[in-house]
Amino acid sequence: MLFFSAGVFAQALAAQQIIERAIDRTRGLASHARLTMHVVRPAWQRSTTIETWTRGREDALIRFVAPARDAGNATLKLGARMWTYTPRLNRTIRLPFSLMSQSWAGTDFSYDDLSRTDNLLQHYDLAIERTEVIDGVTVFTISAIPQADAPVVWGKEELRIRDDDVVIEQTFFDQDLEPVKRMSVLAIGEMGGRTLATHFRMFKFDSPDQYTELRWEEAEFDIELGDEHFTLFNLQKAR
Repeated sequence: MLFFSAGVFAQALAAQQIIERAIDRTRGLASHARLTMHVVRPAWQRSTTIETWTRGREDALIRFVAPARDAGNATLKLGARMWTYTPRLNRTIRLPFSLMSQSWAGTDFSYDDLSRTDNLLQHYDLAIERTEVIDGVTVFTISAIPQADAPVVWGKEELRIRDDDVVIEQTFFDQDLEPVKRMSVLAIGEMGGRTLATHFRMFKFDSPDQYTELRWEEAEFDIELGDEHFTLFNLQKAR
């Protein structure tokens, strides 16, 4: 039997509370947002507009609305389950875990990144590694180590979160604890009555000149969204 000190439990609880507040800040009870996504590759660049709807910490609908060639492509997450819909093929696919690490819509985000809002709380052991003050703001560095047999693809994650619950950096490590990719915040501002990271970039360490940026254009929180919003039928709607 393993015994842990009260201090270890207190630290884990504090780390969990910081993560909970950070997740809730960008989702609320329910939310709707419009974002611009910009993908950069050596030979090309493309920009798209997406809309997102969330409910609680687990459910989300993400739909492309522009340009026309991408409009209607959508992803639905209900708890641990995820589906994608492609209007050109008129096809809905339930994603198995084996595909969760693949690129989402040709970006530097994976399906796992989209599905994992509450994974940190359910499948990881959390600890505050250090606390520092930067420009008068306290920043917590939290390590997240997956529990045994956790259904996750990363060997470790590390998050830096300000004391106002804004995540400013998240680094993903492989099973050998080598850093694979990082999400870095480029701008923080007011959106929907909240202080948020409004512009951030995801890049891989082996190809830092390739990246995906997301910029929040508008957002509203704690809105009313019915159950019908998070259904396979609604996933297949054009708008």
